[in-house]
Amino acid sequence: MVLASIPSPSQGVWHIGSIPVRAYALCIILGVVAAVWLGEKRWIARGGAAGQVGDIALWGVPFGLVGARLYHVITDHDLYFGAGKDAVGALEIWHGGLGIWGAIAGGVLGGWIGARRHGIKLRPMLDALAPALLLAQAIGRWGNYFNQELFGKPTSKPWGLEIDPAHRPDGYADSTTFHPTFLYECLWNLSAMGVVIYLDRKLRLGFGRCFALYVMAYCLGRGWIEYLRIDNVEYNDVLGLRLNVWTSIVLFTGALIYFVLAGRRHPAPVTREESVYLPGRAPAEDGATAADVAGEDEAGVAAEASAPAQDEASVTLPAPETE
Repeated sequence: MVLASIPSPSQGVWHIGSIPVRAYALCIILGVVAAVWLGEKRWIARGGAAGQVGDIALWGVPFGLVGARLYHVITDHDLYFGAGKDAVGALEIWHGGLGIWGAIAGGVLGGWIGARRHGIKLRPMLDALAPALLLAQAIGRWGNYFNQELFGKPTSKPWGLEIDPAHRPDGYADSTTFHPTFLYECLWNLSAMGVVIYLDRKLRLGFGRCFALYVMAYCLGRGWIEYLRIDNVEYNDVLGLRLNVWTSIVLFTGALIYFVLAGRRHPAPVTREESVYLPGRAPAEDGATAADVAGEDEAGVAAEASAPAQDEASVTLPAPETE
């Protein structure tokens, strides 16, 4: 049987006793786990140590969630503040509302803090995580599907998404199927992930160029997908375009400029021998850092230097050779 449209899920929340289990949260968690898995493989291949991507995620994920929510609340403040609005709703993250650009900004900030604490250079880590972030975003978008939110304009295409009347914006009560922008972005992100991985292997990108390529690839897709969406457009119009479209244009341009300039400054392909750690912070094989090993060596040299010299008279000289 060929479906004439894509049905929306009947519910996005299940209960285990009194504990709600939300599909939106599960999609985000699954995306984070997948990103750590892929990022770990790429980080080790670039010369990093196992387990460090998870360590950085402990910083990047919370900062990313806070940044994502702040961006959403700032750009859609009319949903929470003003006459007849409930400001407490700005804290109810489980109902959806995460701005991807805030997530990236907050995640990079948290990642930078975590990287500094573990003696890791930020740009190699970002390059390792670039396609992993696209994978996380592709999975996370399915949370919008379960929440029946952030869909596009009405469409009669066979892949149109059915939206319940309670979730349709004002003025669209008579429309039943809409562009499934969550699916468009999911497929775009997976395709962009493949392109980033392929070009990184072929060109051996580094010095932040892989991350810049990720930003450019995502912005290209987000620009046209955002144009299809109809949610809260009256709050986000700037000179005839949605705010997120302008954000995509600005960030794409900035990433392109960085990609070109970094390529001119570092034209040679990145090699495995180039350290991904800050000076003196590379981990040794036994788990100690290079700084620890150096400290032990220096202590040994100091101990030898401070040891009392042997009395020349007590030194046993070798016997003379006999013919």
